[in-house]
Amino acid sequence: MAPDAGTHAGSQTLSRGIRLLEILASADRNLSIAELAEALDVHRSVAYRLLRTLEAHDLVTRDEAGLMALGAGLAALTSGVARNLQQAALPILNEIANELAMTCLLAVRLDSGEAVTLVSAMPRQSVAVVSYRPGHRHPTSRGGPGKAILLGLPESAWPADLSDELRSELVESRARGYASSSDEVVPSLQSIAVPLTLPGQPPASIAVIHVALTRAEEEIADRLKVGAESLARAYGS
Repeated sequence: MAPDAGTHAGSQTLSRGIRLLEILASADRNLSIAELAEALDVHRSVAYRLLRTLEAHDLVTRDEAGLMALGAGLAALTSGVARNLQQAALPILNEIANELAMTCLLAVRLDSGEAVTLVSAMPRQSVAVVSYRPGHRHPTSRGGPGKAILLGLPESAWPADLSDELRSELVESRARGYASSSDEVVPSLQSIAVPLTLPGQPPASIAVIHVALTRAEEEIADRLKVGAESLARAYGS
């Protein structure tokens, strides 16, 4: 029997719509329709129709310049995702963010092998506040949060395409108990992260990000480890 063309087309449309949301979530600024069409590798008219549908459901919004961003409707969809974990993590992330004057976040590994920010907290007072929205995703082989997730996994579970240099870095990072990065995911941002293992949850990490680390890496990592231990107790492990 021949495949159902309508079902295939519907699946492709859904997939493209989801991919548009992922692209917007990963971007550090609002994007034009032309940029989104190029990232999705489709004609601008196709991207426009997809975005109009997402706009109708408040999943994306358009600013005064006509650039696209994630919409408030996503909050209703994401509020129930790992709700208990978010509720347990947020007070701890806020405490670390305000103590270190750096944005603090919790990242988890997706089935695709990427790291995604589940929840983040910004400090009340800081010379430069870095906004890092939930939903931001990147490969686990890049950035402090992603590499810290790998530290919590056996080497046999690491991506097969890791370079020898990165494998050596991860081995050294595991020995010291934390991962670090600079300019790997977002230009000019630095990160320190520690692995987090919780029962019934995917591999995760707690990290801080900032344009400049005003304290020693080891001091930041020690504070994150205390936070990870607190979260593990709060979550019941």
